[in-house]
Amino acid sequence: MKKLSLNFWGLLPAYLVMSLLMVLPLLIIFYVSFMSSDPYGGYKAVFSLDSYTQILYSYDWDENLVLNLQYLKIIARTLLLSAATAIICLLISFPVAYYISRQSHTMKTLLLYLVTLPFWVSMVVRVYAWVLILSNDGVLENGLRFFGLIGDIDSLLYNNGAMMVGMVYTYIPLMILPIYASIEKLDSRLIEAASDLYSSRMNTLRRIILPLCKPGIVAGFVLVFVPSLGTVLEPMLLGGGKTMMLGNLIQNQFGVARNWSFGASLTVLLLCIVLIFLMFQARRTNLNKEFS
Repeated sequence: MKKLSLNFWGLLPAYLVMSLLMVLPLLIIFYVSFMSSDPYGGYKAVFSLDSYTQILYSYDWDENLVLNLQYLKIIARTLLLSAATAIICLLISFPVAYYISRQSHTMKTLLLYLVTLPFWVSMVVRVYAWVLILSNDGVLENGLRFFGLIGDIDSLLYNNGAMMVGMVYTYIPLMILPIYASIEKLDSRLIEAASDLYSSRMNTLRRIILPLCKPGIVAGFVLVFVPSLGTVLEPMLLGGGKTMMLGNLIQNQFGVARNWSFGASLTVLLLCIVLIFLMFQARRTNLNKEFS
């Protein structure tokens, strides 16, 4: 009983911080999502499901509900770009993490420092740097034109590809670090044994390295995919506001549109997507442990 009391009082500050900074704001968002929108901005304390209905339907001139797929397209675009970003980060990060793990202690420290170095710079500055690189007559376009690889083309900015480049650049360290941690724990004797048994490099990678590094791969995928769902800067700066994602849509509802109820309902929807994804990953992990 005494031990329980000490644990409770010792963790009480953490409980208070989590309640005030995490639980309470989520409860407020959940509450606002079920309120009516105020025509003058904000919300009215009147229960309504209109904000959730607005995700799928809109009103025509006769005040009849008609199917509206524009928000579903934004949600689908967000999911596809986030998944593509996580996959590209994985394909780039695994060989990079493996290479770092095979270096000397001093070189490992230096390379890990270089991987984390972008975190020392504001994300706004990092994303805006890609605007200068991809803009008309920018570094990339001039370089490609100099080598004769392209002719007169439209701007490389303001499209899905530009946004994906910015997202990959922003979140790739979050993929490299957990994969590197998993590879560091890998017993090198297993790779040597596979080599002694005349296993090919591809077979060793598929049968030994990837299965043992799976926890780091899954952790990296989650760390990249989840933040990508709510990204705001890349669509604003690299997409030019022409290609909207879910994070921008939520920001606009709380800002310019002042439709707080609809913005709150979109936030709840985003939270549900994240929770479903995390529960799916946890379920797969538990099943793998049961069968292993």
